[in-house]
Amino acid sequence: MEISEVFDPELKRKGIVGLSNSSKLDKIVWNEFNNSWENIAYESEVLISVFANEPIEKITHINIDNLPIGRERETIIKARVNQSFFRSTILSSYNLKCCITGLSIPDFLIASHIVPWAKDEKIRLNSHNGLCLNSIHDKAFDKGFLTITADYKIKVSKYLNEYKKENVVTDFFLNYENHQIILPDKFLPSKEYLEYHHQNIFKQ
Repeated sequence: MEISEVFDPELKRKGIVGLSNSSKLDKIVWNEFNNSWENIAYESEVLISVFANEPIEKITHINIDNLPIGRERETIIKARVNQSFFRSTILSSYNLKCCITGLSIPDFLIASHIVPWAKDEKIRLNSHNGLCLNSIHDKAFDKGFLTITADYKIKVSKYLNEYKKENVVTDFFLNYENHQIILPDKFLPSKEYLEYHHQNIFKQ
């Protein structure tokens, strides 16, 4: 069991208490990480690049010669690095499996934001704001054709009933109604963020 499970509020709500011998330093480190996703994400990737003896631009697969100079260039690079960090964290938490289907082909997996990226910059990199979905269910989730309830159940929009005669729609969506998602090992999806998606994005 991870040390993070001692302090993770979502895991605490599920009655998971984690290790009992965690130190004050553990809590300090956890709080710093949990309260500063944006900076910690970038700093961690920079450290990785230093120890790997590779420039951060190479890690992000960005040709910075083609980027605007100055602050805009720095911002673009940091955004790409942080997006990569978010994807790595989410996919790792879900053991490289779609939380709806269990699909484990990495090229088909998306680190989906529950509360959209553009809606709240403070939680863009918060791993409690992420789900590992395959690309089709990611698009459906993003467009509100399905949602995940606060008790981690899949709910499918009534709008898809118009297509229920199509076997693929039944297989991909309708058959998953009220099924529980595969929960991650750490960073449980925030109930608050799931409620936001259900109330503001899901097509009732």
